[in-house]
Order: sequence, then structure tokens, then C-alpha cells
Amino acid sequence: MVMPISCSAFRRAALILALVAGGMPAFAQESTDQSASQSTSQSSGQSTTRTASNQPAGEVVLIPNRVIYPGETIELTALKQVTLVPGKHKPDAVATRAEELQGKIAKRTLLPGRYIPSTAIREAWLVEQGAAVQVFFIAGGLTITATAVTLQPGSAGDLIKVRNSDSGKILSGTVMADGTIQVSAS
Repeated sequence: MVMPISCSAFRRAALILALVAGGMPAFAQESTDQSASQSTSQSSGQSTTRTASNQPAGEVVLIPNRVIYPGETIELTALKQVTLVPGKHKPDAVATRAEELQGKIAKRTLLPGRYIPSTAIREAWLVEQGAAVQVFFIAGGLTITATAVTLQPGSAGDLIKVRNSDSGKILSGTVMADGTIQVSAS
């Protein structure tokens, strides 16, 4: 009598096969391999990209080609282009275009062959924690300027806490594009 393969043994074999295959999602193909099997069909003046199986090509996305660690700047050399299998769509809330990823910082470990969730990346800090910055308070024609030390890092538009260097008072303010902090009346 032949013994059926246990479910755990089947899963183990599938995992080993996936790891040996490079850990790429099963629904994606590398664009470089894809380009070799694509053909362009000309019909009534329109050009359509099709795969070797004569189906329309899927969406092109960027995924990591190596492990990207938290705090590391994401560069295009750490990413590869893959084409999704026709009929498959990328999940919502993932960053897949170069302009969404170039120069961003990884908030958590990004694994090769996996989508990059939008929540796993952030803008580079404009002001670092402990940096001396100029703080501005503007109300009508009144402008007050002071020097402060940041208590937390922040990007443009972030609300952060700063300590006034003269009084020691802690203020909350918005990081401006030029690296200054604008506080408002509270």
C-alpha cells in the first residue's frame, strides 16, 4: 500500500522549492526574462506587448533584489523590475514605482522578491535628533525667532518637539522644507 504524502512534508517540499527558485513571488516574472519572450504585434496601427503565450503582458513593479535593512536608504540598484503574470494585480498600499522608492528610508527589513508596503518606508529625516535649529513663531506682523534643540527627528511637515536653548521650555512645531521649525500658539 502506498502511503500518502503528509501535508507537512508537502509544505516543506514547496518551501524548499520556493527558496531554491530564488524566493520570487509565484505571480511575477523578471522583466529581463520577460523581454526575451515578448513579441510586439502590429494590428491596425496599434502596438500591444504580449507574452509568449499570446496574452497581454502584466503590470511592471519594483521589488527588492536583496535584503534591505531598517534605516538603509533605498537605491534603485537594490531593486529589480518584475512583470506580474497577466490577470494578477498588485495589492493596495504597496510602493512599486521608482519615484515612490528612490531615496526613501526602510523602516523595517525588506525581503527580496516581496512587495514593499507603503508603511515600511519613510522620507529621509530633514532634521536629526539633537540638532540645533531655528524656531519661528509668526502671528500677524509679529515674528519671534529662537534657537532650539530637536528632541526627535523629523521630515518636512512632521510635528516634532524641540527644547528652547535659552528657557529650556519644550515646544511642538512643524518641520519646514528649509529645516527650520515653525511653532504656533497653543
